[in-house]
Amino acid sequence: MSLAIWSPSGVVAKAPVLRKAAKRLGQMGFQVSVDESAARKHQRFAGTDAERLDALHRMCDVSPDIVLATRGGYGVTRLLPQIDWSRLASSVSRGTRWVGHSDLTALQLGLLATEGAVTWHGPMACGDFGADEVDDITAPCFVEAMTGELEAVGFRTEAGFDGLEGEGVLWGGNLSMICSLLGTPWFPHIEGGVLFVEDVNEHPYRVERCLLQLAQAGVLDRQAAVLLGEFSDWRKSPLDKGYGLKSMVQAVRAATRTPVLTGLPFGHVPTKLTLPVGEKVRWGVMGRDVMLAWSDH
Repeated sequence: MSLAIWSPSGVVAKAPVLRKAAKRLGQMGFQVSVDESAARKHQRFAGTDAERLDALHRMCDVSPDIVLATRGGYGVTRLLPQIDWSRLASSVSRGTRWVGHSDLTALQLGLLATEGAVTWHGPMACGDFGADEVDDITAPCFVEAMTGELEAVGFRTEAGFDGLEGEGVLWGGNLSMICSLLGTPWFPHIEGGVLFVEDVNEHPYRVERCLLQLAQAGVLDRQAAVLLGEFSDWRKSPLDKGYGLKSMVQAVRAATRTPVLTGLPFGHVPTKLTLPVGEKVRWGVMGRDVMLAWSDH
């Protein structure tokens, strides 16, 4: 399978990491190419807005089997009004799988909102495949998702949800990015969906604030389930006095009638699943085991 690496957002600070990622992905069996602008630098970005937009449309036209982002950071939001969404959707219809997370959430949800096309929330080149070691769940899950072998994923959640089941569109990503899209043309209006969220460097009270914003906007009550991934790299405050992630989850559950399940292996952490954004999934809970399936085979 052909795999093209590109930079839609933040600058690649260390070129050797990008080279390591390309080499490792090649060793995994992919035919790897690195976009001509992947290592460009402009302020904190991987090139100017025009250069990164050109790179995106170039990927659309080349239509490799997989388009994998180098990293997230910030930058896609600047491009949203200029993206040719039909051009991007055409690449998906020709079989291209766009993969990434973090800042890529804006691109993935924008495409879902405008064209209804499916992308993949998953690892990225530098942070995952350019690391000293690749997680032994992340890598095979990515490969199986890209080859079409992956039809379902599972994880463990808290007790109390046994017997819940349903189906709906799987969507979500980075929580801060999701909230940034509210009120824009690039926010998907999904009824009965399965919303998954994660974030990094955000104290639980900020996570709570974002989730309550979605609840107060009516988004959470319109979903069949909410799946919480990892909320990593936050620091405790002397003001917390016992407040933490569990307190946040309790507050969010009190604000919506939609079941909120914890434990999804995804986020700014080494272990992450590769998930189809915009795909209809069947889901169910048996005991504490949650299963998501998106194939009838």
